[in-house]
Amino acid sequence: MNDFRKWTVAWAAVSLVISLVNSGCSARRESESGPGDEARGQPVSVQLNWYPEVEHGGAYHALVDGLYDDQDLAVEIKPGSRETPVAPELLLGRSQFAITNADDVVLFRAQGADIVAVLAAVQNNPRCLLVRADSGVEGFDDLSGMTLQCQPGRTFLPFLRERGFLNGVREVPYFNSIAGMMDDPQMAVQAYAVAEPLLARQQGLQVRTLMVSDLGWNPYSSVLVTTGTLIRQSPELVRKFVAATQAGWTEYLEAPAQANTAILKANTHGMTEEVLQFGAEQMRPLAFPTDTTQLGEMSLARWQQLVAQMKELDVIAPDSVQAEECFTDQFLP
Repeated sequence: MNDFRKWTVAWAAVSLVISLVNSGCSARRESESGPGDEARGQPVSVQLNWYPEVEHGGAYHALVDGLYDDQDLAVEIKPGSRETPVAPELLLGRSQFAITNADDVVLFRAQGADIVAVLAAVQNNPRCLLVRADSGVEGFDDLSGMTLQCQPGRTFLPFLRERGFLNGVREVPYFNSIAGMMDDPQMAVQAYAVAEPLLARQQGLQVRTLMVSDLGWNPYSSVLVTTGTLIRQSPELVRKFVAATQAGWTEYLEAPAQANTAILKANTHGMTEEVLQFGAEQMRPLAFPTDTTQLGEMSLARWQQLVAQMKELDVIAPDSVQAEECFTDQFLP
């Protein structure tokens, strides 16, 4: 469990919030609505798990194209950062929904947080390692001797370690940048296949992407989540938000330009219009890996596999999470 020491503070916060909620305490955000805001619809906020990027494209499209308005919802999208406290934001009611990854849902539930996935926009996880083409690395078996910039606490790392792919690899902190690769062909960087490969090429680097999903680590990503409490108390709100977000994703993956403009405005961390367009193009086959894939679908078998993997890696305690409680498809068509 040493791989997760950076998450200790975050999990402590989750545990504190859970204890407050269970003891009957609650926190409410002060309303900023005025007398005429009722006409805009029911206020709802969605917390992002990272800086605004294509992984959140469906929510931005639903916002700017009026799909949330059509459901009588006045939606606020809250940008995230490197360590956004997604679970506490939901448990304290500061946001009603959030976008995260399936492995995070399992971690939240292992800590006792009743977080439930209601839509998985991306079926095949975009997580990859980025290496320079002149590094001599053709695959994961060639990583020994490299330096890897990575974010401690991400669950794909113990997966790679357990399978021996990081033997002989020096791990150093990741700073949301590929700058370390510019002068060092022996530097690898954790990345998403929908962004960093083009960012590297724009800076004159020829790179190779090593997809972690090819090894069997493939949690759903761009997962829309909420709390079990909201599902039980306000199922109609959840239904409307899921419907609008699902439609937003479908339309975004067909025509991303309008939402990308909004994402670019909200992202102040080096994103470009070209990278967002590239990302949307790369996202489509990840969201629709087969001709029969339905946008947002989830299966019990996939969740069972993920929970079993995380138990095997000793990331969660045995019997701490039941796969069938991690998600519901009751709001999907």
